[in-house]
Amino acid sequence: MKFEAIIFDLDGTLLDSLEDLANSMNVVLHNFGFPTHKNELYKTMIGDGIEMLVRRAIPKEVESSNKLNDIIDTVKAEYGKRWEDKTRPFAGIEELIDFLIPNGIKLSILSNKPHEFTIITTQKFFPDIPFYPIFGARKGYPKKPDPSQALLISSTLQIPPEKTLFLGDSGTDMQTAKNAGMTPVGVLWGFRDFQELKSAGAVYFLKKPIELTKIFENPV
Repeated sequence: MKFEAIIFDLDGTLLDSLEDLANSMNVVLHNFGFPTHKNELYKTMIGDGIEMLVRRAIPKEVESSNKLNDIIDTVKAEYGKRWEDKTRPFAGIEELIDFLIPNGIKLSILSNKPHEFTIITTQKFFPDIPFYPIFGARKGYPKKPDPSQALLISSTLQIPPEKTLFLGDSGTDMQTAKNAGMTPVGVLWGFRDFQELKSAGAVYFLKKPIELTKIFENPV
């Protein structure tokens, strides 16, 4: 089968945004009087949107309190101040894209990051890359692993799901791909590990971005 499109996850796949997300959350935790966490632990918290990040980071007894929405709003505001401080594309991403574009592969992004942040970070770090469409978490659309937005990308591009690769670093991404009838590709440079990706159904595993080119040369 010849693949014609790729849907990329953003955080942990295209961008190493761990430090900015962790710092934003830790500032808010500190200001609310809650314990903070080491960056390494945030690898297990990121990937399912800001609300889930907050729910995983705050003490359990606070999760059902009336403070939750205030904390979520405060984290969004704090992240808005620092989203570009430490965030950078992962090594090898630009080399990969330089291969994909001349070969006519359609590139799009689907993230559980709030839509407005998904747009501004993509524009900042990939200003000349023709990602289309670009979707983050939007009102009226369920987040990954629900396949709704992945299938919307497929219909927008007029490329069937079975000819689409879904590239991500988490089990959520792999589940989204499976739910949408796309081929799940797990990246090992991101925030989660091989076992999570394997358990969630990854068909391919990449240690480096450029290894994706082998899938186009020798697809299953």
